[in-house]
Amino acid sequence: MCTRNLVRKYCRGISAERKAMMQQKVVTSEIFRGKKEGYAESLNQLFAGSRLDESNINPKVLQLLGSEKIQYGVPVIKYDRKGFKARQRQLLLTQRSAYLVELSKVKQKIEYAAVRGVSTSSLSDGILVIHISPADKQQKLAATPPSPQGDVILQCEHIFEVATKLAMLIRKEHTVRVVQGSLQFYVSPGREGTIVFETGEEDQVYKDKNGQLRVVSAGKKT
Repeated sequence: MCTRNLVRKYCRGISAERKAMMQQKVVTSEIFRGKKEGYAESLNQLFAGSRLDESNINPKVLQLLGSEKIQYGVPVIKYDRKGFKARQRQLLLTQRSAYLVELSKVKQKIEYAAVRGVSTSSLSDGILVIHISPADKQQKLAATPPSPQGDVILQCEHIFEVATKLAMLIRKEHTVRVVQGSLQFYVSPGREGTIVFETGEEDQVYKDKNGQLRVVSAGKKT
């Protein structure tokens, strides 16, 4: 009874922000515990509300988002599906959509209704693949008519944090996959690509001779 009272007192004293972070950590455990390198080391690290302040986001982008409040923002690297060129982007998550931003431009908008799943590797590479339903036209490129697009390949720090927040916002925590070895991604109608994950002496991401994206991980990251 004494223990219950202490627990009750502790729970009542937790701030709303702290409670939300703890709830996110529970989701992270359900997705990654025992499946991904670096998970155990991430346990004692609190999630941030965001990795980007509004001062880090171009005012034109904030104006374009209008009334959509940013729930989370983080710098990412986006890899093209064809050729795998690396591009610096900001990933901004709102209640309804994810946005990929380059400087003052919204390069890509992904409505959560179009997301059919999220994949990461079992290693510590920080790769995150957002799978888009090919038949859905809700993924849009800025300043162009709606058109179906392929999956989105990203790399980011704080992978547990990013994947958890995205999964909770799309309300599809059960669709987050942790894969070993390789995964297939949708490039365009009738065409798929492959990402190969492996360990090595140093971190590398490159297009190999077979035309696959090869991701080499050297160690644990959180």
